[in-house]
This record gives sequence, C-alpha cells and structure tokens, in this order.
Amino acid sequence: MDYLQAYAISGSGMAVEKARVDLTAANLANASSTRSASGVLYQPLRLITGAAAPDVAGQLAGALRGAEVIGVRTVDAPPRLAYEPGHPDADDKGFVAYPGIQPLAEMMIMIAAVRAYEANVAALNAAKAMALKTLDIGNS
Repeated sequence: MDYLQAYAISGSGMAVEKARVDLTAANLANASSTRSASGVLYQPLRLITGAAAPDVAGQLAGALRGAEVIGVRTVDAPPRLAYEPGHPDADDKGFVAYPGIQPLAEMMIMIAAVRAYEANVAALNAAKAMALKTLDIGNS
C-alpha cells in the first residue's frame, strides 16, 4: 500500500473542505451587507471541486488522486428585500436589497464540510496507524 498516496488524498480532501468552510463563512459574513466596496450587491459564492489532475509522474486514469478546488462561482440568488425606509441604501419605496443568502442553507453546507474534513482526518490517522503497525511488524 502506498501510504504517501493515502496521505495525499486525505490532505487534498482536507484542503477542499477548508476552502468550502472559508467560502461559507464569507457568505455568512456578508448576509447583512447592502453593498460591497465597489458598490454592487454581494452575490453568494459556491466552490467548484473535482478529482485532482494526474501528477507529473503520470498516474493512471483510474487511480485515486484526491480532490482539488477547480474554481468559485456566484449563485444567481434574488436579493432579499427588507422595508427599512430610514436606511441609507433604501430605494425610493423604502426597501433595502440584501444578498440572497439563506443562513440555514449556509450552516448546513458548513456542517457537511466540517464532517467531511473530520472524515479525512480519520482516514489520515488510519493510514498513519497502518504504516506504524507495518514498521512494528518489520521490527519483530
């Protein structure tokens, strides 16, 4: 068994899930913002992930390679309108546009990402324990 490959797969999974948590935290942090520094309404973001590309050693197409972040995309969510006539960003009818972020959905994404991160840590620890046990067997 190639323990280094197992470590790399778990590590790539942890990196992807950390990026997902960071992006979800940014969405939650901007849920109550009415505009960004450039003056436009914040759009919720989602992570695009996929299987990692083969390394320079030319791994086989069917071999396990782990995961990687491919990119980030915006979600076309309609803004949430709130009637706040005294707000500086209110329109002529007194409505303020907030990003179309659903905090409950964002928290569900975050919980799933944390659980996936924990699963990758468990897999990494299992591979490490197997490698240590192999060394113990070799010393006997």
